[in-house]
Amino acid sequence: MSGDARSSVLEQIRDRERFLVATHENPDGDALGSLIAMHHILRELGKDVLTFMSEGDFPLPPEYRSLRIDDLVHQAPADIGQRTAIALDCGNIDRTPDGVLEAAATLLNIDHHHDNTGFGDVNLIEPEASCTAEIVFELMGRLGVGASGEIAQALYIALVTDTGRFMYESTGPAAHRMAAALIEAGVDVQAIYRRLYEDVPEAKIRLLGRALQGISRYDQGVLTVATLAARDFEELGAEQSYSEGVVDHLRAIRGTRVAALLRGLPEGGYKISLRATDDSVDVSAIARAQGGGGHRRAAGFQSESSDAQVIAFLRSQIAAQLDPQDLVPTA
Repeated sequence: MSGDARSSVLEQIRDRERFLVATHENPDGDALGSLIAMHHILRELGKDVLTFMSEGDFPLPPEYRSLRIDDLVHQAPADIGQRTAIALDCGNIDRTPDGVLEAAATLLNIDHHHDNTGFGDVNLIEPEASCTAEIVFELMGRLGVGASGEIAQALYIALVTDTGRFMYESTGPAAHRMAAALIEAGVDVQAIYRRLYEDVPEAKIRLLGRALQGISRYDQGVLTVATLAARDFEELGAEQSYSEGVVDHLRAIRGTRVAALLRGLPEGGYKISLRATDDSVDVSAIARAQGGGGHRRAAGFQSESSDAQVIAFLRSQIAAQLDPQDLVPTA
C-alpha cells in the first residue's frame, strides 16, 4: 500500500467519530462485501456509521440478497457535512449518487481500479490488490479489528467474486493468504459457493442460453459478441442482474481476445460489459472513451448508440490497440 495514503486513512478512521460508507451504482460482490465489512469494522471501533445506497440499486442480484446491510439510508443524512465519507470500489465520482459524497466533511477514496480518478480528499488506490476487499482486510488488521462472522463472510464474498474464484491474473499470494485467514475465522466456503454459483434461478440459465444462441464473431474471431435485448428479459421473466457472468462464457471461446455483452436496458440503449483474455487489449481504455471504466481485462460502459454502432466502435478500438498480426486469432 501507499504509505502516506494508508497512514492518512488509518488516522482519519481512528480520529473521526461519524462516518458514511458508500460504493458504486449497481454494486457487485466486491463493492457489497467491502461496504458491509467496512461498516462492521467501524462499528467494532465504536463509530457512528451509516451505509448509503441508492434505492435504484435494489433489489440486489439474487446471489447477494442474503447479505445484511445495516444502518441503511437512501438519502444523504442531515449531518452529512459533519461525517467522513468512505467510497469503496468506486473508480470515479460519477458512479456514485450525485452530491452525496461531495457534501461530506472529508472523503476517503479506497479502491483497486488502476484508472481511479483520485476524487477523494485522501486516495488509497492499490491497483496491485486483487480486489478492494483485500485493501479493507489489510486496514482491518492495522486497526486491530478481528475477522468476525459477518466481516469474514462479506470479505470472502468480495474476494471470491472479484478474483473469478481465484482464477484472474490479479490473484496474487496476498489474496490466498487472505482467503486462508478468513476460512480460519470460520467462513463456510461451501455455503458461500452454493449461494453465489449454484442456487441459480431458472430464468438466469434460460437467459444465458439465449445469449449463447446469438453469438457473433468479428475480425477472425478476435472480438466475440452477444446481445441481449430488453425484450429478452421480459419474455424470460429475467431480471437485469441475471446477465451477470454471461460475458465470461464469451471470453472462453477459442481465439477471442475481447468478449462483449450488449445488454439492452428498459429505458433504451445498452450497457456493455467487456472482458479481455490477455494484455494485448486494454478494455478499460475502450470503456473510458465512452465514459465508463474498469480494469485492463474487465471493464464496461453505457451507450445510447445502436448495437451495430457499438460493435463498429469496439472493432475500431481493438484494431487500434493490436498489431496487424495480432488480428490473427490464437490456435
